[in-house]
Parts: sequence; C-alpha cells; structure tokens
Amino acid sequence: MNGLADIAEALMLPDRAALAFLPFVTPICIWVAWSDMARMKIPNKAVMALFLVYLLIGPLVLPLELYAWQFLHLAVVLVAGFVLNMGGALGAGDAKFAAAAAPFVLLPDALTLLYLFAAITLAAFATHRLARATPAIRSRTPEWVSWTSAKFPMGLALAPALLFYLVLAAI
Repeated sequence: MNGLADIAEALMLPDRAALAFLPFVTPICIWVAWSDMARMKIPNKAVMALFLVYLLIGPLVLPLELYAWQFLHLAVVLVAGFVLNMGGALGAGDAKFAAAAAPFVLLPDALTLLYLFAAITLAAFATHRLARATPAIRSRTPEWVSWTSAKFPMGLALAPALLFYLVLAAI
C-alpha cells in the first residue's frame, strides 16, 4: 500500500455515509476521550448519543438491509466486551462505547479498524504518559483522575479509532 489514500480506498463504508456520520460522531468522541481522561469513566449518555446517531442517520445513508445487519455487530461486540470486562481486561464504559461504535464499522473493514486501533492505542498511551509526566501539562488539569490511575483511559484510543476510520472512509 502507498499510504492512507490506499487504505481509504479499500474501505467499504460508503464515503457519503462516513461524511454524514462525522459531524455528529466527532463531538461525541471528543466528549468520550475527555471524560475518560478526566474521570476514568465514559458517560452512558455519550454511549447512548453515539447509538442514536447510528439509529437516526444510518437508515438515511446506508442501504436498509446493510443498516439492519450492522446491529448484529453491536450485539457481538457488547457480549465480547462484557466478557472482557468480567475478566478485568476492559472497563464497562469501554465495552459499551465499543458496542455502540460497532454498527458504524462494516465487516470487511474490521481488520483495518483493528490495525488502526492498535496504532492509535500505542500513540495515545505514549502521549498520555508523556503528558502525565510533564508538569506544565499536568498542572492545567490537576484534577484529572487518569494522571494518578494505574489504568489507561481507553476512551482516549477507542474514540479516535472510530473517528479516524470515518475520516478515512470519507476521503
């Protein structure tokens, strides 16, 4: 592949669907990342808002049969997320957010999303830990729970992964 343009061209999500989702998904993803860094929690309202975006915008921009089948992704990811949560590998908010994000991702794009998520997770972890170790940054938000938590705020990786996927599909 010759870069992001080749990856974007290979994605199956229609560009008009990605463009329609982006204005609504972007502020929700910012909210999720911010909240997870500040409180180490992803609000249920953010998860419901993301679900409502798919529920309301999806049938307008996707073929109806495809739109309906995408709900299976939500169910599969929700079950997997809860199993991971019970095993202590993932927070409940992370599991719920991933499930709400799942309908946006077409099955043929899942592997690409996983690679994207892996790269974003590494970058988010390194950036968070660098910011946490930098007094000038940390002093601007001293109340953030993620600065002192042993856990990593996965919303800082989950939300951008969905955003980057939609941006790549849109171009």
